[in-house]
Amino acid sequence: MENTLTTQPRSTLTTPVAALCLFAIASGYLMSLIPLMLPQYGLGSQLASWLASCFYAGLLVGAIGIEPVVAKAGHKNAFVVCLAVLAATVAALPLMPYALAWLSARFIAGIAVAGVFVIVESWLLSGDESGRGKRLAIYMAALYGGSSVGQLGINLFGVAGALPFVAILGLLAIAMLVLMLSKGAGPSAQHHNTLSLRQMRKMNKAAVIGCVVSGLVLGAIYGLMPVELTQRNIETSHIGSLMALVILGGMLVQPVVTWLLKHISRTLLMALFCLLGVFAIGMTAVFDGEAVLAVALTLIGMATFALYPVAINLGCDNLDESYIVSATQVMLFSYSLGSVSGPIIANKFMDSAEGLMTYLFIALLATCIYMLIASLRHQPTVMAGE
Repeated sequence: MENTLTTQPRSTLTTPVAALCLFAIASGYLMSLIPLMLPQYGLGSQLASWLASCFYAGLLVGAIGIEPVVAKAGHKNAFVVCLAVLAATVAALPLMPYALAWLSARFIAGIAVAGVFVIVESWLLSGDESGRGKRLAIYMAALYGGSSVGQLGINLFGVAGALPFVAILGLLAIAMLVLMLSKGAGPSAQHHNTLSLRQMRKMNKAAVIGCVVSGLVLGAIYGLMPVELTQRNIETSHIGSLMALVILGGMLVQPVVTWLLKHISRTLLMALFCLLGVFAIGMTAVFDGEAVLAVALTLIGMATFALYPVAINLGCDNLDESYIVSATQVMLFSYSLGSVSGPIIANKFMDSAEGLMTYLFIALLATCIYMLIASLRHQPTVMAGE
């Protein structure tokens, strides 16, 4: 399959970043809202992990199938379609308060969100390779910053009634308008190559594992952290703020990641961030109090949200620009594999003394050890096509 991405002027990056911010605010609010509003619709809290897994299963399917849509419709139009589909799934939730309907809606939402991620990542990663780290940092800051602001929706709009859904749908509608009213069309599709299975197998294994682990931990955090905080007797009004701190930590670390990428090997960098997460989780086990929990959650956010940008940077290192969309699909597919299983595996730890924190501790410690070993091997990234 052939088709190509040509570099767009830097000014056109304003459009996808602005739309991404609005999407992230809406999505961040929705992700924390869903587990908290289950009782309101007569749905059991145990459904939360399955809803998260269905969403990430959709993310996995979307990661596989979005490439032809982008190639045919173009980045901007495909972005609008994905947002419209996501909005439809949000509108369906209060209208169909049944477990099967919600599971189906979240699966379809995952497909749409996968489209958003692949579209924006390939949009920002196309162009000068030397600037990819900076553009990826802008992408992550916009995504995590928007998600962090979205958590505050719990305090502003609550978790009951129709108002939360109206707010979320309004944000998605504005994001679509930003795209439709913009003049730029994004990278043009003229010559885009798909990675073969042989080339995929040659991709840096640490990069792929980094994406998988990122999904394992972030899927569990998004799906079960609100439940974990509830079990720790945190007031509902404080849950949104604490979730915001997790994502705020992820946003604040992005400039640090960009700087460290120039000075430290990517595998070692992932090991160090995993170690930071292990340290933060240890804080919650040793010290009590909401203030300590707030600091720990911020550090956990920094550690876990740093993994994906480092991993995808490693995975796309030295790749020809025509392979970028395909490579981002592989990275997102790997992330989705982790995200699907993360909430289900983590749910088995929810009845333990430390709950979700035990799961995160094990996942991050194991990854830290692997990345330390991998960093000693100094395996170079293999260029696609070789």
